[in-house]
Amino acid sequence: MGYAVVFGEALVDLLDTECDGVPVYRQAIGGGPLNVAVGIARLGGAAQFVGSLGDDALADRVRAFLTTAGVGLTGTVTAAVPTTLAVATFSGAEPDFRFYGEPPSYALLNPEDLDVTLVEGADVLYCGSIVLLSPATLAAARRAWSLAPGLRVFDPNVRPRLLSGPAALAGLRAVVAEFAAGAHLVKLSTADAELLYPGEPVESVAAYLRELGAGTVVVTLGAAGAVVAAAGTDPVRVPAPKVVAVDATGAGDSVMAALVADLLGAGEPADPTGWHERVAFALRVAGLVCERAGGAVAMPTRAEVAERFTS
Repeated sequence: MGYAVVFGEALVDLLDTECDGVPVYRQAIGGGPLNVAVGIARLGGAAQFVGSLGDDALADRVRAFLTTAGVGLTGTVTAAVPTTLAVATFSGAEPDFRFYGEPPSYALLNPEDLDVTLVEGADVLYCGSIVLLSPATLAAARRAWSLAPGLRVFDPNVRPRLLSGPAALAGLRAVVAEFAAGAHLVKLSTADAELLYPGEPVESVAAYLRELGAGTVVVTLGAAGAVVAAAGTDPVRVPAPKVVAVDATGAGDSVMAALVADLLGAGEPADPTGWHERVAFALRVAGLVCERAGGAVAMPTRAEVAERFTS
């Protein structure tokens, strides 16, 4: 089995909670791509995280966490800035993030910093999330995308609070189209689809991204499961298992992690049914993540998934 390069951000989440009736923030290692890298490793795949980290105690915790999780840091650079904080408040189990730290510690990897040998040796390259909003890291992501010899997967992972207005949204929409056109797999959430393509049904969004050139598109629907658009068939809805969600942080990332781990282990499915089966497994992974607190720390092993969902 080869390895996946996961290009994107790592930061620290501060999750709104209570202790003895007093509001407090619980610290958790986070960042969508970091969650993906950890999820791949927990599911038995090999992952290399590529991005920039700060030089403070929080960044040291991020490095230690990734190393303990079995995620490689060969392609990661250090910048002399404090670690970006993502402060999360909740509406039910769904987090709402606001980001603190300027310049962002996650957006300081330039194209010349890219470990070309690492990227060129990868079987799967993941790009996406909020690093695409920074010109320097967007340029680095484009370089990685152009060099990747294997499968390319993409997740826009939109954070509306980082978009300054209609022009920024239009710019992101163009970037999404650019990466989707060269992707073997695109994963996005219902919230991503609604923000990028207002008023369009998720099936239409999935079909549109396939028309741009994406091989397979998966749109996650939360408790309703996911829409899967694969070559040769109309979009199909795959149901999610019934769970009692306590924290949905990282659920979408775990879907991507499961799909990438299976791509590493077995390559692309031979037919749409194979994609439907893989997405069904990925939704079980996400269901277990939702039953746990936190993002990266909630990523399960295959044994844990099998034990939780025995039928």
